[in-house]
Amino acid sequence: MSLPVAPGLVRAGGARRIFPPVGFGPARVGGKTMGSLRQRLGVSGMRRSRIAMRLLVVMAVSAVGWGCSTQPAWAQEPARWLGPSALAISPDGKMLYVAAADARQVLWLDLGYGVVVRRIVVPAPPTGLVLTPDGRQLIVVCAGPQSVVEFRSADSGRLLFSLAAGHTATAPVLSPDATRLYICNRFQNDVWVIDLRTRKEIARIPVVREPVAAAITPDGQTLVVANHLPLARTDDPYGGEVCAAVTMIDTRSLRADHVPLPHGSNGLRGIRVAPDGRHAVVTHLLSNFQKVPFRVDMGWINTNVVSILDVPGRRVLSTIGMDEQDLGAANPWDIVWSADRRIVCVSLSGTHELCLLASSDLFGSDARRTMSPMMGVWPIYPTLGTSMWRRVSLPGRGPRAMVAAGSRVYIAEYFSDTVAVVDLASAAAPRVTTLRLGPPPDLTPERRGELLFYDATLCYQRWQSCASCHPEGRIDGLNWDLMNDGVGNPKNTKSLVWSHRTPPAMAEGVRMSAEEAVRSGIRHILFSERPEEEAAAIDAYLKSLEPLPSPRLVNGGLSPAAQRGQKLFESPRLGCATCHPAPLYTDLRA
Repeated sequence: MSLPVAPGLVRAGGARRIFPPVGFGPARVGGKTMGSLRQRLGVSGMRRSRIAMRLLVVMAVSAVGWGCSTQPAWAQEPARWLGPSALAISPDGKMLYVAAADARQVLWLDLGYGVVVRRIVVPAPPTGLVLTPDGRQLIVVCAGPQSVVEFRSADSGRLLFSLAAGHTATAPVLSPDATRLYICNRFQNDVWVIDLRTRKEIARIPVVREPVAAAITPDGQTLVVANHLPLARTDDPYGGEVCAAVTMIDTRSLRADHVPLPHGSNGLRGIRVAPDGRHAVVTHLLSNFQKVPFRVDMGWINTNVVSILDVPGRRVLSTIGMDEQDLGAANPWDIVWSADRRIVCVSLSGTHELCLLASSDLFGSDARRTMSPMMGVWPIYPTLGTSMWRRVSLPGRGPRAMVAAGSRVYIAEYFSDTVAVVDLASAAAPRVTTLRLGPPPDLTPERRGELLFYDATLCYQRWQSCASCHPEGRIDGLNWDLMNDGVGNPKNTKSLVWSHRTPPAMAEGVRMSAEEAVRSGIRHILFSERPEEEAAAIDAYLKSLEPLPSPRLVNGGLSPAAQRGQKLFESPRLGCATCHPAPLYTDLRA
């Protein structure tokens, strides 16, 4: 029978070896290769074989003898691509846990050897990880219409127990005393509170729209939640503030206060509580959506920012831009403080960089004075001052989640299946290295198209990517007045799901096909001329998108009210289905 891969063993070229990298050449530890370490330890090749055989026998007996679902399901090989999306690090800083969302795996990355020593299969894409304070349990959030929260041994990966969660759960946060777990359910628009002593859900707290990130104050009294999108009318007659919000939850009373960000804020991705416990910082975009997007330079369409919030006061203190005068900092994702609390780090997913700023500068007056964008005016950055942020180029593509330990920051590079390691010991010249999680990913046309969709280097001066207005290929919650159908008629951003199946494209059908719309978007929104093969790859990615099950389904089906509505919709008396026939619910006419 096919044996599971034992802890500390990986399969490479048909053989099993102890702790080697999976086909990437010799691993280095402290400047020495794995081979030199073995020689120093006096382990001969024959002895290594005997050790490997003993471990395999143990695993074979265990696989037959245990016979219970609480044992880890070992991934035999790295998947086609992994998609590292969340990270957690052991208290001693020796083991990095990686949520590989696309592979539905959790990886154990030994930071001493620099190699993956364990791969565990989970039931759905893992979107969040958190360790208990003692480092003994790893909590894995597996996202789906009915999400699962798994509690596993941080040492062996063994499943201890699991709990249910809501639609597309993410961002698990433990209370400081580890008695409560908070879970964001993205498409249910709520946060669940789970009492870990009883393993019971004790509250569901409504938030604003699509909670995607959360953090808790050191005293455990306030949970801050980043809502991804605005929830407001965006048409001109309304004239109100259109912005995403940060929800602040009093964990004692479970009361929620929603703190609106500046007008035009959207695309929130990461949030952290500052070391002082009094401030929170959230990454997001600031969109100039009420102006015609006739240019992209100087941040005329989108600027990339962080907002600083006063947690006790429940208010926004300032919004600090990350862009330079002629160079955007597209798609800020996660934010983390260095372990010594001196440096704020932000991953720029669109430009494949790490942004660094002294914590004292972030909260100082100079940052507010020189780097606070003003939407709707020209120039967006009135001072035209030099950015105080320092950029570090990263070796991989799509940096997202981060953790910090010691002098290092570890960054999950989503499209490269790598972890970038930035050593901040020398602030003047941070050292950057790469840890591979698997073989170089196989970039199919769909995967390459997804990479390009999130890649702001396609854009003139790197101000934005396709995903800036279409996160996950969907909507940003704003109305834009594009010039392709005249000006003065702003319309909401359309989801691109199934757009290639339902021509013509755009709100008024001014593009005959989605293919034409993709190429026009590159030219007139990214303000760039790109090779045809890139547009074709983006087409392939968009064609691969599928709708998610509605959070309003009941046990996976229509509710009684929805069934009554379906009968009315399909009835000849109303005739709705005449122009909107299933399954696409369009007659393919403008």
